[in-house]
Amino acid sequence: MAKRSHDDWVLSGELEAESERAMSRRGYLQRLGARVKRAREKSRTSRRLLAHLAGVSERYLAQLEAGRGNVTILKLREIARAAAIPLEELVAEEPVLPDVIWFYRLRLREATAEELRAVDSALGAIFRLPGEGQPRTRRVALIGLRGAGKSTLGRLLAEAMGVPFVELNREIEKEGGLSTAEIFDLYGPQGYRRREAAALLHVFQRDREAVIATGGGIVAEPGTFDLLLANCATAWIKAAPEEHMARVLAQGDRRPMAGHPEALRDLELILEARSQHYERADVTVDTTGKRVAVSLAELRMALAAYGVTKARVRGEG
Repeated sequence: MAKRSHDDWVLSGELEAESERAMSRRGYLQRLGARVKRAREKSRTSRRLLAHLAGVSERYLAQLEAGRGNVTILKLREIARAAAIPLEELVAEEPVLPDVIWFYRLRLREATAEELRAVDSALGAIFRLPGEGQPRTRRVALIGLRGAGKSTLGRLLAEAMGVPFVELNREIEKEGGLSTAEIFDLYGPQGYRRREAAALLHVFQRDREAVIATGGGIVAEPGTFDLLLANCATAWIKAAPEEHMARVLAQGDRRPMAGHPEALRDLELILEARSQHYERADVTVDTTGKRVAVSLAELRMALAAYGVTKARVRGEG
C-alpha cells in the first residue's frame, strides 16, 4: 500500500470537511422545506394558492418543500454563522431584540416542561390581555373576506348600538403613517400582520365597547385571531365568491382583475382555505343577494340571541 503524502492528508481533510458542510446544507434545506410544508398543511392551504399569495411559482415552492431550496438562504446562513449572529436576527424586518432576550430564547429551548409552565404562568401575570375579565359581548368583531359587507354593516350596527365603529385597516394605516399597500410593499405580509396585532391591542386598550370591522386575512395569524376571539363576540359576514368580486368592482376597484384572469377562481380558493377559520365565529350572516337592511336585521337578531344586548331591536326581550 502506497504511503500517503502530507498533501494527500490535507486534501483528504478538506474533502471530508467539504462533505460535512454539504451534508449540513442538505439537512438544513430539508428541515426548511419540511417546516414550510408543515405550515402550509396546518393552514390547509394548497400549494397553488400559497405560491400565488407569496408571488413565487408553484414549481419553486415544490422544490423548496422537497429540500431543494435556493442557494441564497444557504449563503445568508453561512454569513450569520461566521458573524456569530442568529440567522433570524440577520434577516429580521423589525428592530432586533435585546441580547438578553436572545439569551432567554436559548435557555427556553432546553427548558423542561415544568420550567415552561412556570414561565408561562409568570408571563401571563405580567402581560394580561386587555379587557380580560369583562364580557366578550361588549365588543363585536366582524370577520370575512373583502366585499362581504363588513364595513357597511359594521358602521350601521355601531350606530344602532351607540358604540364606536373601528375599521382595523384604517387603524393600522393611521398608526404606521402608511397605506395598507405601502405597508405590504415595505414590510411584506408578516410585517403587516405584526402591525395588525399591535393595532388590535391598541383598540382593546382604548375602546371597552366597539364594533370592529377586521381585514379578511386576520385569520392567517393564529395568535391575533385567538386574541380577537377571546375579547369579542364575532360574526362571520359571508357571501358567494361572485358577490364578493362584484361588490369590490362596484366600488371602482379593479385591482382584483388586473393581470389575474383567474381572479374569481383564486378568490374561491382563498375562501375555501379560510372558511374553517371563519367558522369559529360565534354567529354567521350570509349577505348573498340581500339588501343591507335585511342583512343588518339578521345580524342584530343573531348577536342578540348570542347575548349582545345592545344589538337588540327596541322592543325585543
